[in-house]
Parts: sequence; structure tokens; C-alpha cells
Amino acid sequence: MAQPQTAWDQHPEPLTVASAPVPEYGSGSLADLLPTLAAGLGVPDMSATITELTPADRNCVFLIDGLGWEQLRAHPEDAPFMTSLLATSRGGTGRPLTAGYPATTATSLASVGTGLPPGAHGLPGYTVRNPDTGELMNQLRWQPWAPPGPWQPYPTVFQLAHAAGVHAAQVSSPTFENTPLTKVALSGGRFLGRLSGEDRVDLAAEQLAAGDRSLVYTYFAEVDGAGHRFGVDSDAWRGQLMYADRLVQRLAEQLPPRSALYVTADHGMIDVPFDEEHRIDFDEDWELSAGVALLGGEGRARHVYAVPGAANDVLTCWREVLGEQFWVASRDEAIAAGWFGPQIDERVYGRIGDVVAAARDDVLLIASEREPKESAMVGNHGSMTPAEQLVPLLEVRS
Repeated sequence: MAQPQTAWDQHPEPLTVASAPVPEYGSGSLADLLPTLAAGLGVPDMSATITELTPADRNCVFLIDGLGWEQLRAHPEDAPFMTSLLATSRGGTGRPLTAGYPATTATSLASVGTGLPPGAHGLPGYTVRNPDTGELMNQLRWQPWAPPGPWQPYPTVFQLAHAAGVHAAQVSSPTFENTPLTKVALSGGRFLGRLSGEDRVDLAAEQLAAGDRSLVYTYFAEVDGAGHRFGVDSDAWRGQLMYADRLVQRLAEQLPPRSALYVTADHGMIDVPFDEEHRIDFDEDWELSAGVALLGGEGRARHVYAVPGAANDVLTCWREVLGEQFWVASRDEAIAAGWFGPQIDERVYGRIGDVVAAARDDVLLIASEREPKESAMVGNHGSMTPAEQLVPLLEVRS
């Protein structure tokens, strides 16, 4: 008779790099959305790689920050209109898109706007090392400042569409009009700032009708903000989801003829409990900090920059300490596995950590001293789990 296994007999194997679920670059990722729509509008050099989508003369992308596929499906009573559209996702297949790695706002917005994966557009994380200065750069807040053009030199899809005679417009908060992230990721055509969600969707509908061929983008941030502060099943989060649902319906009811509205997101989110088992503090862990010059990324998607000569030792240590809960890879392993896309531009290579760690379990690698605000968040994202990676592509046509 077989003896029951004891805790001492259980030796879980470290996660292999190959077991990480790589985003669907080139066929079903956020980076493929605008090129597919632009190709349908006749913009040169654009490819319709999301083959399930049917071209339309007027296209609007409504991006709801933080609204993952799994979170939407888990709250049908709070988002009845969007729930009714789930079967339309990804051209009527009822399937989601993948955000791209890491599943974080700066990276995803750059992927959306440029139509390129992170390894090409060069925003491969929340914070990354600037190889020219050696400093850690926050790519969402663009601090410390770096010249936007060299950092992300490719034209956006909006710029290419505008040059091809398509009416291109972005309707968002006035706060974002002149930010470096907007410049490198979403510029092109007209920027129209409006404070309220209702004003934004009303104006987005007007802009769709302003051209025979139109490409319009609009954005809502508050679902993400409520998730970070209160969690993805809190009353505050559910209230923002209800509001977003009403905005989507309001826009859908105003679509001009020959239009397609696509509702998507930049990432999903998970809640992580506040205890030592689920929140590992880098700033209090001498093993993990040994040989580390800079800690980048965020709690579920870390870039680790080693002191010269210590990269292999850091990789070995991180695998030993975290390898059953995180996919831990060297820079070259992560690149070869396609985490950041099929190719890595030379200027981007040094921005990626010597070690890259992506959480599989419901855990965070926080840094309580150097990142106090981020370490205190309830809802988090960044990695390659379905809760973070999968985003809707809901469709309404007129």
C-alpha cells in the first residue's frame, strides 16, 4: 500500500521559462489591433493580422484601463451591456486578446499606439534602466526625463493613418495631451481633451462621423485606479465598472453609419493578500538583494539589474528563492522565449533586466522602502497569467 506523501517528500520543480504562456504577438495581441483596423482603411504598410476582424470605414477603439477579460466575465450584473457583447469579442469568436508582456499600462498603450510589441517600441516595463544614464526610468510618469523621440522612434499608427488621409483623433483627459507617453505612443491626428466620460464618448462619436474614413481612440482610467486602491471586487471597483458600462452603451448608441466600435483594455488585475506569504519584501530580503544594482518593473513583473559580473549569481539565487512561484529567466532566455515579442531592437536590449521575473502565483515581490506607494496597492498586474494578460475586444457595428 502506498504511503501518503509528507511535506518533506514534496519538492516542487522550479517553473521553466518555456512553460510561461507567451502573448499572441502577430495574431491576437494588443499590438495587432490598430494595424488591423488601419489596413482595413487602406493605410499603406499595415497588415490585418487579427484575421477575425471585418474592415469598417469608421473605427473607434475605447480602451478601459484595467478591465481584464476574466474580471468582466466575473461581474455580469455590474456590466450588463458589455456582458451582452462578450460573444462579439475578437470578431465574433468570443475569444480575448492578450495584452503583451509585461501587462502594464505604459507598455500596453505603446503597443496599441505603435502597433509594435515591447521589444520593438522599447517600453518593456513600468520602470526600466536607461542604458545611457544607468538610472531607473518610470515609463508611465517619464521620470527622470529622457528625450521621447530617441526612446521610441517609430511613427504611431495614428500618424500613419493621418498621413494616408484618414481622419485620426484621440479623445482623452486634457491631462494627457502633452505627456511624453502620449507623444511616443498615441500622437497623430487631433487630440481633444475632455474631463467627463460622457463628454469624451459624445465627442468620440462626433469625430467618427467627421470623416469618410476615421480612426478614433478614447480612454477611461478609473476602473484601474479603483482596482489598485480597493481591489477588483470592491464596491468602489464595481461602481467604476458600472459607470464604464454605461459609457460604452452611450457611445454604441451614437455610432454613425459604417462604424465599428471596439472595447478593449490594457491589462487585467488580481488582488494580492497583505501577508508575508503573498508579499515578499525585496528591501528586507538579503538573499534576493545580493548582487542587485537596480530593481525595476513592478511587483508581478520584475526587471533585475545586477552589479557587473553578478548576473549569473543573481539568476541562480532568484530561481532558488522564487522559482516555484515566478517564471525566472535571464535576459537572453526571456528574449528567446518571445516574452517581449519576436524581435528586440538593439536600443531596447539594455533596458531589459539581466534577470526577468514574472509571477505565476498570487504573489508580489514588493519593495516597501523604495516603492512605498506601489507596495501598498491591493490590486496588481504585470505578469502572464490569464487574469492579467487576457483583455476583451468587444464589438458593436452600425
